Amino acid sequence: MRIAIVGGHGKIALQLQPLLVAGGHQPVALVRREEYRAELEEIGAEVRLLDIENDGDEAFAAAFEGCEAVVFAAGGGPDGDIERKRTVDLEGSLKSIRGAQTRGIRRFVQVSAIDVDRPVPDDAGEVWKAYVAAKRDADVALRASDLDWTIVRPGLLTDDPATGLVALGPDVERGEVTRADVAATLAAILDAPESAGHQWNLVGGDVPVAEAVSAATR
Repeated sequence: MRIAIVGGHGKIALQLQPLLVAGGHQPVALVRREEYRAELEEIGAEVRLLDIENDGDEAFAAAFEGCEAVVFAAGGGPDGDIERKRTVDLEGSLKSIRGAQTRGIRRFVQVSAIDVDRPVPDDAGEVWKAYVAAKRDADVALRASDLDWTIVRPGLLTDDPATGLVALGPDVERGEVTRADVAATLAAILDAPESAGHQWNLVGGDVPVAEAVSAATR
């Protein structure tokens, strides 16, 4: 498949794209800066420019041309900017959903965050509340769409090396997970059409990634 990666220079996306290439797919990295091109082409990605916050639906649909799946892996980052949680994490997802629908792309995989459906403690900071609300609302919109969606909700992300072992399922409790293991799980999900219609939490565990995806779909 030719797979559009929204947020193509993010930490998870940078580890996902070589895995897709190794699996015979062509990742299309959607980024806002031309300066990322050489690095992304080095790992086998096709590069297209897209400004998630400022571009509209037509630009998203144009960026998805020729693609057969979309991975929304963008995030506003830990910069404390409440507004970017809405413009990137929520509105970026909504525009990606509409862009996929315009292009007739059915497959859509979204990276969310664990426990965003649960009430946020009163003493949580305003930035965290905005982040949780954005991820929650993006997931609600995707589930309500007519797309063949899968939502992955990782726990606390780390930059440790891949373990290849995860816990994946709707009721998995909060924990840590490496970004590398998230990327491997996304790659496995994209190779498993039967994973459509599922929403899973993801943390480090003791089950090999491919087995975890297979078991979760059953």
